[in-house]
Amino acid sequence: MKRTTILIGFILSTLLAMAQASVKAVINPIEMMIGEQAQVVLTIDGGENAKVEWPQLKPRQMLVPGVEVINTQHPESNTMLITLTSFDGKLYPLPPFVVKVNGKELKTNELALKVVEVEVDTTQMNRFFGPKDVQDNPFQWSDWSTSFWLSLLILLLLALSYWLYLRLRDNKPVISHIKIVRRLLPHQKAMKEIEQIKADKMVASEDQKEYYTKLTETLRKYIEERYGFSAMEMTSSEIIERLMSQGDQQSLDELRQLFITADLVKFAKYSTMINENDANLVSAIDFINQTKLENQPTEEVQKPVLSAEDQRSQKERRVLKTVIAVITVVAATLFCYVVYQVYQLLV
Repeated sequence: MKRTTILIGFILSTLLAMAQASVKAVINPIEMMIGEQAQVVLTIDGGENAKVEWPQLKPRQMLVPGVEVINTQHPESNTMLITLTSFDGKLYPLPPFVVKVNGKELKTNELALKVVEVEVDTTQMNRFFGPKDVQDNPFQWSDWSTSFWLSLLILLLLALSYWLYLRLRDNKPVISHIKIVRRLLPHQKAMKEIEQIKADKMVASEDQKEYYTKLTETLRKYIEERYGFSAMEMTSSEIIERLMSQGDQQSLDELRQLFITADLVKFAKYSTMINENDANLVSAIDFINQTKLENQPTEEVQKPVLSAEDQRSQKERRVLKTVIAVITVVAATLFCYVVYQVYQLLV
């Protein structure tokens, strides 16, 4: 019994809502020129929370012959906007729109739309002119002046670039070759000279001064290159003192004895025996072998030293190449711009 009462109440409330719901239509404007637009507003009054089915209208659909639907919108749940247009001048009666509310069809009021044509005075046809043929635009210097002056600038830049190229061509490049020289290490040079002393048999020569001069000179050159101080300009005692902190005492004692003997022979006319000469030669060889540095680079890269004129010539060539490259890039960019501008004027 309770369920029946609820069902009856629901049906009564639904029928009451349907009875209270109504649909109205308003058009604005009611009169328009050909091709203009008018808008129909459909509104549901009452029937809150009702299920609504609006008219299904599509764009370009003819509402009535001569009146075309442009689009439809639903700005609110109880409102529908229909945009219309027409291209024939006359008065159009618009049929009522049908809207379903909770399954019940409700019709709107009827509407009318007046489309007004443009009035043409056919009695004065000479006031109207037909379509014109395609005409060329008149020449205007302002349109072409930029392209003209830029074209002249491009020609000047190209002439300048060619002149610089001729200068670059006449300015011969300075060709410098890097040499790789194979050099002997200090101990190799010294041993080579000692071998030459042996080959010349200077040990047994009667000219002992020449022998000791050649032998001490070889040692001085070796010491200068090996230790990096000016041994050629130092006395024997100065050389020994300089080597005291670097060489071994025994080899330095033998070297000191060699220099003392050499000084006596060269300056005091001291005479030595052959075995003494041999012993000094052996002392020189031992000193070189004990102090030599091996595993040193034997190749030396020699870069040529350019004169001031050659350096100036190389700098000038670099500047010319840079200027020519910049001018070429600028000229190419301007040329592309001019072509684009001319294309825009001709199209």
